[in-house]
Amino acid sequence: MKVNDLKRNLKDSSKEELIKEIVELFKKNSFVKDYYILKYDIESNSSILNKHKDIVENEFFPKRGFGKARLSVARKSITEFKKLSQDKIQLAELMVFYVEMGVKFTNCYGDIDEPFYLSMESMYDKAVKLIISAKLEDMFNHRCLGIVNDTADTGWGVHDQLSAIFYEHLGGNNKHKESSGSDLELRIQK
Repeated sequence: MKVNDLKRNLKDSSKEELIKEIVELFKKNSFVKDYYILKYDIESNSSILNKHKDIVENEFFPKRGFGKARLSVARKSITEFKKLSQDKIQLAELMVFYVEMGVKFTNCYGDIDEPFYLSMESMYDKAVKLIISAKLEDMFNHRCLGIVNDTADTGWGVHDQLSAIFYEHLGGNNKHKESSGSDLELRIQK
């Protein structure tokens, strides 16, 4: 069935039938439920963000056992959230959180592998670009720098790549130099 076919069928339905259909979708489909919560229940917006943060965190640090670090599951949660919400602050929060969890995971369990780090670098780059385009630097600059500092001992060139992204977009005119985390923080302060 195509969208035009659906529209034709829906036009033949009464208002009450349409309401009943939407309520059924709301009850049966969590994506639809989340969509309508974000659309109509402003007070519950953060609960949907927290649900997606929990999915990401669970992949790295579940309440029980060891994290599986299935990046596809964590990234899918971000993709779904992006479809649900137009809130750039919440999306940036989720993306930065993903990278923070990945960095924490590698710092806890040791070096992972190149695809893992490429995923972290890619998400970090997308998050930083979103932060810049939405003018959210003041909100996220410290956390983005924290990610860079927390990767100082990480292999596969991750620290260098994240540093390059940070200093190109968020670090102003500061040139990247190898230095301690506290020195890095001093150089970006205005």
